[in-house]
Amino acid sequence: MTTNDTPTVVLVHGAFADASSFARVVPALLDDGLNVLAPAVPNRSLTGDAAHLASVVRQIPGPVVLVGHSYGGAVITVAGAEENVKALVYLAGYALEEGESLGGLQGRFPASELASALVYTPFPLPGTDEQGTDVSVEADRFPAIFAADVDPALARVLAVSQRPLAAAAFGEAAPVAAWKDKPSWGLVCTADRTINPEVERYGYRRAGMTTVEVDSSHLVMLAHPERVADLIRTAVRAVTG
Repeated sequence: MTTNDTPTVVLVHGAFADASSFARVVPALLDDGLNVLAPAVPNRSLTGDAAHLASVVRQIPGPVVLVGHSYGGAVITVAGAEENVKALVYLAGYALEEGESLGGLQGRFPASELASALVYTPFPLPGTDEQGTDVSVEADRFPAIFAADVDPALARVLAVSQRPLAAAAFGEAAPVAAWKDKPSWGLVCTADRTINPEVERYGYRRAGMTTVEVDSSHLVMLAHPERVADLIRTAVRAVTG
């Protein structure tokens, strides 16, 4: 039985994926008796996505542990400023500094294989005559770059069911860095071909996070769900004392 004192773990997906990327982690957390929520992220803009997530968080009674994968790490960096967020967990994620963008952080380090596999597709901006640009990954290269140690049959499905990220999100600066005020944990995927692992290490080290490293592709939640669940449990225990 859950109460308002039971933490809610909010699982925030990144670019080129959706909430189903946490499918192998959710059962373990539910079995622990935790409240779990895995909302859809619009993937339209950093501040817009963070505002959307913050609105979800504000409606949750009791403490929240925010877990962000990849681009989701940038989103929780901003939305994590909400008062009831008690801890942050980054999974192969971007831990931005205040005033820093995804492109700014990533530009400090050599590009990953992802950079050469991106696809740019125009989409209409609602209420205007202008177009935005969606960014996704070449479907035939997605499994190797994004999900090399995930079941190949599943990786094929993920490759053709991507949730793109609007290109505008890459240049938008984070207005706040919640890790400055909230305890944080970070997981580095040492075999990551989507984000240079040094980007992950740098952001985590700068934030003073407790960090673990896993020999995993970018989609660590599907490849090594037990390692992810254990790190989330560590954050939950810290919140609940």
